[in-house]
Amino acid sequence: MAGHDVDIHELIARLNANERIRQSAHFSCGVYRDEPIVRTGRQMATYLPDRYRKMRAISRWQDQPGGARGRWLSEAELFYRQARYMEDFEDDCPYRGNFVSYYPTYNNMSDRQLRGYFTWRAAVRRGEVAQTSTSFAYVYLYELINGIGVADPLDGYRKLRAFWDAYRAFAPEIDRNVRTWLHDYVIYHGLDAELLADDPVRTLDLELIAIARTFMPFDPALATWLGLDEGPASHTGGAVGVPPTGTRPPAARPAPCAERSTERALPLPPDAAGEERILDAIERHASYRPRSSRLYHAHPDDLRHVTAAVFVRMLAYYRKHRSRGLVESSFGEEAEMGYTMFGSAVFYEEHAHADADYALDPIHRYRCRRGLWTCRRIYGGQGRSKAWGEIARATDYRLRAALSFEPQLKEPKCPKYLAKIIDREIASWLDWKRAHAPRVIDIDLSKLSGIRSAAAETREALLIDEERDEGPVEASPTARGEAKGAGAPLSASGGTALRETQPSPPVRAGLADGEAPVRAAAPAQAAARQTATGGPLTAEETAYIAALLEGKPEKAPAGASEDLMVDTINEKLFDLLGDTAIEFGAAGPCLIEDYRDDIRELICP
Repeated sequence: MAGHDVDIHELIARLNANERIRQSAHFSCGVYRDEPIVRTGRQMATYLPDRYRKMRAISRWQDQPGGARGRWLSEAELFYRQARYMEDFEDDCPYRGNFVSYYPTYNNMSDRQLRGYFTWRAAVRRGEVAQTSTSFAYVYLYELINGIGVADPLDGYRKLRAFWDAYRAFAPEIDRNVRTWLHDYVIYHGLDAELLADDPVRTLDLELIAIARTFMPFDPALATWLGLDEGPASHTGGAVGVPPTGTRPPAARPAPCAERSTERALPLPPDAAGEERILDAIERHASYRPRSSRLYHAHPDDLRHVTAAVFVRMLAYYRKHRSRGLVESSFGEEAEMGYTMFGSAVFYEEHAHADADYALDPIHRYRCRRGLWTCRRIYGGQGRSKAWGEIARATDYRLRAALSFEPQLKEPKCPKYLAKIIDREIASWLDWKRAHAPRVIDIDLSKLSGIRSAAAETREALLIDEERDEGPVEASPTARGEAKGAGAPLSASGGTALRETQPSPPVRAGLADGEAPVRAAAPAQAAARQTATGGPLTAEETAYIAALLEGKPEKAPAGASEDLMVDTINEKLFDLLGDTAIEFGAAGPCLIEDYRDDIRELICP
């Protein structure tokens, strides 16, 4: 083959594809995997490139210059130095065995495993993430955490996130460690906090902040807890208004919220939107969920208002009688503790981290001083609050009893002070509801005709003989309507007999408050007829009613009773108006406003 350029890889491919070689006796007695029959020297399992030998030559014992005493490298530092040396290396010798190590590094691998790892890593960097030994995956994660194979911190975050998203399908157990390392990577390198939008720790922080903001109008001391009363943060990763330091000066104890029984916990009429926000916070974070209660489905307004009001009262109670408020005590205690970056990982800092302050959110901050990190946050705030659940359940139980709602809950353990607060809010709410309940007016129209018929008979019985001689009493409109409805008498021609009639005014008694009386038809004409004959009132009665029109009532004549005079005037005017003209109010006798014009026409024709 002299004089010709030979591609060794092409030659091997041809040999591997040759069926004659495959069926040879040398290869017919065995079980084979998907591996090449002929390999290059680099692909031979027994072959070890010089790069690996030089990497292993990096000794853990490091001599110091100038004759100073040497030192042993830590496992993390040795791994970092070896990873830097092998940062751009790639191999082509797959490993199909298994590699297991608790803190895996290159030193824990055999030569064959080393070659298999760097072959697998080369494929990962090309975007081909294949399942392998989980320890290999952790070694690659350690490399990224230490900045091996990344251009900058943001590139490192993206590669960490991409590998985690791909490999968790093969090994979901890596979630527990990788979530923490991603969190630490953002803090350590001062990246944007929004990169941790789905971080469980930050999600919990934001939920606690939302609770505090919901209750802040009723418990102003929560503003100090959130750090809203301090200066702005110096780091761009921190939230606006959050101080960079990890400590806060103790705030003066605020005055407790109003707890007097004469003051309402929440305004009435209720602010439904505001109460819904409070109930939302309770629903998300209490161990007892009010909206799942049968009482809520039957009486949502009752349970919503009373539960929200009880929690507002409890905010004041805790602030007055406890060392910490209801929100702070229910979701853990704020404290500053030492923090280890990238715990459970093989991580080495070539240079100590510069002093830094990072505010992940208003209640979660980190501080680095001389390479040592501390974290100030709410510890113990995981899960739903048992204390909140007990308050919500006790409220549900006692409100059911007050409303006689079935089924009743099993009586929960409830401190006396809590029972007193709940009962007071229930009583206040139910009293307000009764006082502002809409009035229901039920008018039985079937009885109106009977009332009017009885009124006509009574009127006929009260007439004197002279009044009877003047003419027959006109039938009431209802009576005429009934007669017409029942079938009016027919004329000889078969038509309905027609009579000239005047409608009779309705009775004023029995009208609802604020309802205007129905005025009699044509009262002015009836008054004119009476005036033409001299008028029904005497001179004294005319003077008395004229004074009422002017708003300057006169006393009754000497020897006469004012009550009797008013009754007499009302009787005389009843035929004209069909109703009482004068009534007694708080200031004495007064004219009914609807008939003032008719009476003025009567006495001043």
